[in-house]
Amino acid sequence: MDQIIIHVDMDAFYASVEMRDDPSLRGKPLIIGSMPNERGVVATCSYEARKYGIHSAMNIKEAYRRCPNGIYMHPNFDKYKAVSAQLHEIWSAYATASEYIALDEAYLDVTEQAKDFDGARNIARTIKQRTRDEVGLSCSVGVAYSKTAAKTASEEKKPDGYFEIPDPQAFIELMIDRDVRALYTVGSKTAEKLHLSGIHTVRDIQEQQDTVIRLLGKQGYWLTRLAFGVDDRKVEPYSPQNAKSISRELTFQEDVDNVELLRDVLFLLSLCVEHRAKRYGLYGRGVTLKITFADMKSISRSKATATSDSALEIYREAVQLLEQVPRRPIRLIGAGIYNLTTEYERQLSFEDYLIDNKSAQQAEMKAIFGRLQKRYGLDFERHLEDIYRWDTLHKTAEYMRRHFPRDIG
Repeated sequence: MDQIIIHVDMDAFYASVEMRDDPSLRGKPLIIGSMPNERGVVATCSYEARKYGIHSAMNIKEAYRRCPNGIYMHPNFDKYKAVSAQLHEIWSAYATASEYIALDEAYLDVTEQAKDFDGARNIARTIKQRTRDEVGLSCSVGVAYSKTAAKTASEEKKPDGYFEIPDPQAFIELMIDRDVRALYTVGSKTAEKLHLSGIHTVRDIQEQQDTVIRLLGKQGYWLTRLAFGVDDRKVEPYSPQNAKSISRELTFQEDVDNVELLRDVLFLLSLCVEHRAKRYGLYGRGVTLKITFADMKSISRSKATATSDSALEIYREAVQLLEQVPRRPIRLIGAGIYNLTTEYERQLSFEDYLIDNKSAQQAEMKAIFGRLQKRYGLDFERHLEDIYRWDTLHKTAEYMRRHFPRDIG
């Protein structure tokens, strides 16, 4: 056997952590995400809430319509990250390579440690037991010959499940008559394309390979291989350096059409992007701006730049991109960098030789912080570490929206 892979997936992770820490929440429909009176979506929910048809990414108002008596909570990402670190320490002890997909999910290559499926079964049971004993949470585990099969297996018996798919034939037998949505990477739009062409099941993909490839190109070729259980991808340990982009975005609780306010918020987002980029020693060769208007239409703008991780340079470019956007009420705004590299490359301009560029940037940053403090009465520079946190960033942006001086902009 070429490889044995374990996929571990925590059960309703955020909700389970909250129920662990507050037993009074157990057995109740718990929804983690935005509040019902806010804009936003469901991050995750307890299995009791799922009985009402609630799921991740559902609009929070739709969730409330379905379950008005549910318990709604904002996520506590600092807590979840700390729990995730505990989980990763346990799981990685049994793997040659560990690929963490999210805080609560991982692929583990246990080929060397397990030797065979009996050994992998023992490792999987140990992981489940240690996760419960040491962290107080349940997880679902799949053991298989490939990454796709392992992920499929972990989903098969949720929650607190265990399932094995030992070879491609077992995968085919399990999946053959299921809807195409059951295959990894097939989302609603891809499924709709396939359904419109009369391709509804995995069996249909097997029997109409040419049609699938014609419809979907490279993705279609990938799906035809998956339909026959073929997936030779290796477990690749995640490194931040492998990321394609770094970005931060936020949704306003009320639409914003004040350009000055949008620029101020872009500055905070740029600071957050800089913080993450510097944390991993990454630079971007381009800046992106993302906008979602009040009518839910989203657009993005981008511009190639010299390599940078500087909040000021990100902010300058993002503001220029904002000037190209139609003047309409905005629901969401985001900024980021892309085409990442670990190498800083910059060709000095003539102006760089004439002035102390670093001092000039520091002076400009100081001036922006001063302007924001005067405008909102908040000492942003002193409390930057708080701004980097997801919840504080959103609360700060909302405060800025509500307290923006009426005589500006």
